[in-house]
Amino acid sequence: MKRQQGFTLIEIAIVLVIIGLLLGGVLKGQELITSARVRNLISTQDGIKAAYFGFLDRYRALPGDYTAATTNINGVSTAACNSGNGNGDGRITTTNQENILAWEHMSKAGFINGTYTCAATAGTTTSPTNPYGVYMDVIYDGVYGAGTTGTPAAERHNIKSGAQIPVEIIVEVDRKVDDGSPNTGGFQFSRYQGNAAAAPTDGSATTPACTSATTNAGLWNTTNGSTNCGGASLL
Repeated sequence: MKRQQGFTLIEIAIVLVIIGLLLGGVLKGQELITSARVRNLISTQDGIKAAYFGFLDRYRALPGDYTAATTNINGVSTAACNSGNGNGDGRITTTNQENILAWEHMSKAGFINGTYTCAATAGTTTSPTNPYGVYMDVIYDGVYGAGTTGTPAAERHNIKSGAQIPVEIIVEVDRKVDDGSPNTGGFQFSRYQGNAAAAPTDGSATTPACTSATTNAGLWNTTNGSTNCGGASLL
C-alpha cells in the first residue's frame, strides 16, 4: 500500500511567502502607477500656470484676450477666432473663442509645448489634453467647486483639467497641492468635460459622483466615486 505524502510546513510557508511577495509587488506597482499619474497631473497644471503668468508678465495682457497678438507673436493665425486677437477686456471668455485662442497665444509665444491654432471648437490641433486624452480649458468663470450647482462661485480665471480622471487620482492631486476639499482652496471640483462623453457629476447626482452627497458636503467621494472627474486650478 502506497503512503500518501502531503506538503511539509516548510513547503507551505515558502509558497505563502512567494504569494505574499507577488501580491505585494502587484499592489506596489499599482501604487507607483497612481503616484505617477498624480505627479503628471500636477506637473501639467503647474506648467500651464507658469505659462499663463509668464505670458502676462511679458505682454502685460492675458493669453487669448491679447489685442496685439498677431502683431507681436510670430505665427498667430488671422484666419479664425477674432482674427487671432482678443478683445482686451481683461477676461478670457468664450467670446470669439478666447478660451481656445489662449492656447495658440501661449504656444506660439513659446510658453507651452506643442503648436496650437484656434478654431471654433476645441480639438487636437487647438488645445492640449490631460493624461487621459481630454481637452483642457483656461477661462474666466465661476463654474468650479460648489459653483457647479446652484449659485456660481466668485468668478475668476481658472485652468480646468478636463474630465475622465478617476476620483482616487483627483483627490490625491487636491491633497498634495491644496486642502483636499473639492469646494474650497486653490484646486476645486470641475464639471468641465472637454471632449469626454459625459460631464463629471457632484453629490447631487444619483449615479456615482466625484463628490459626496449634500449631507457630507465638501468631501471627495472616495468610497464609490466616479471614474469621470475633473478639477480646476484657480488663478
